[in-house]
Amino acid sequence: MHESFLFFSLVLSIFLGAGLVKGVTGMGLPTVAMGLLGSFMAPAMAAATLVIPSLVTNVWQMFSGSFMSGLLRRLWSMMLGIVLGTVGGTALLARVDPLWSGFALGLALVLYAGYALVSPTLAVSPRIEPWLSPVVGLLTGIITGATGVFVMPAVPYLQALRLDRDELVQALGLSFTISTLALAGGLFVHGVFHLDQVGLSLLAVIPSVVGMWLGQQIRMRISPQRFRQCFLLLLMVLGTELSLRPFF
Repeated sequence: MHESFLFFSLVLSIFLGAGLVKGVTGMGLPTVAMGLLGSFMAPAMAAATLVIPSLVTNVWQMFSGSFMSGLLRRLWSMMLGIVLGTVGGTALLARVDPLWSGFALGLALVLYAGYALVSPTLAVSPRIEPWLSPVVGLLTGIITGATGVFVMPAVPYLQALRLDRDELVQALGLSFTISTLALAGGLFVHGVFHLDQVGLSLLAVIPSVVGMWLGQQIRMRISPQRFRQCFLLLLMVLGTELSLRPFF
């Protein structure tokens, strides 16, 4: 009983913190949640737990603007690639030893944090976008399926498309929503997403939404850039710890 209480308290605290990060930075809930949950549970179970809170917060973000029809016309091949790659990639998350799936998760966190800290200026030529979009979608899907983290390479690619700020926020919401749905489908197909995990995932919605609201309040009072740097450094530490586990 005592152990169950500590487990639920820890999980809900993690989603509160992950929601807070999303409220301040506009992204990061699944990344933070996977990084922290992956430190004490198998990545496949962590991915199943984050499905519903991630879906709720990303659908909210996806419908936060008026660019949806244009984004769907422009990015449909990328979204299709995400679905195909994710459903296939979850076979790795379901079948690989948790230590090694944790290694992959840690590596993904380190790569993303390192990229985001450097923040190179990239631009995608309209000439190569039609064939590059499905490739990026497929790669993002495979990484999503294998690690439960759906930021690489989708986030830098969308940033490189030079979308308006509000359009970028909505495009990220669209990408994250499709990734979450595909992840849930892939986990279910490969027998990892069980009905008994739905309750915990539903419960995690509450602290996630509360955390988002708190994060939005904090964003008005602190430098988002400084907060983002601290968040990325935390991800790098978490990712390094997870990626080193199989060797010790």
